Amino acid sequence: MQLCFATNNAHKLKEIKALLGTNFELKTLQEIGCNEELPETTDTIEGNSAQKAEYVWEHYGVNCFADDSGLEIEALNGAPGVHSAYYSGERNHARNIERVLKELANEDNRKARFKTVITLTLSGKSYSFEGIVEGVIIETPRGTDGFGYDPIFVPEGYDQTFAEMTLEQKSKISHRSRAFAKLVLFLKDHS
Repeated sequence: MQLCFATNNAHKLKEIKALLGTNFELKTLQEIGCNEELPETTDTIEGNSAQKAEYVWEHYGVNCFADDSGLEIEALNGAPGVHSAYYSGERNHARNIERVLKELANEDNRKARFKTVITLTLSGKSYSFEGIVEGVIIETPRGTDGFGYDPIFVPEGYDQTFAEMTLEQKSKISHRSRAFAKLVLFLKDHS
């Protein structure tokens, strides 16, 4: 089965190819001729994920899956959420972290969660898969691996931030890997 993964992120592509095995021919956006920026104009993570997958199906006629992720902080009413990448007004990890820490400066409730939603569009019908990892936001960034909010997020049951973990350690418990595991199971059952 031919599938497009609506990403140009080579790392994500390699990761999912390994999970899917040889039953699937995985294509990038570039490989199907999609060079435009995919729309992400909804106000939810679920909505953006669906919007991207459905856009590829509608404009290119290719079965597709897309993901969207965000950090949801309880004390900030779920913010930054769908706006995680541009929370400081620009796509800047350090400034985004700075804004979160400033907003939580006088807050005792540091509960947060990372959420990924993957939408798979097969022959025009959409399916959704969610992965969540609960944790807390620490006061000072730690670690140099990972990206985004990884230096300030400690997953439940651990004492290291995502940025202090190896990629292999993080991949075993991350929100993205949990959502992808559900997608892979679904695809293997339907191939």
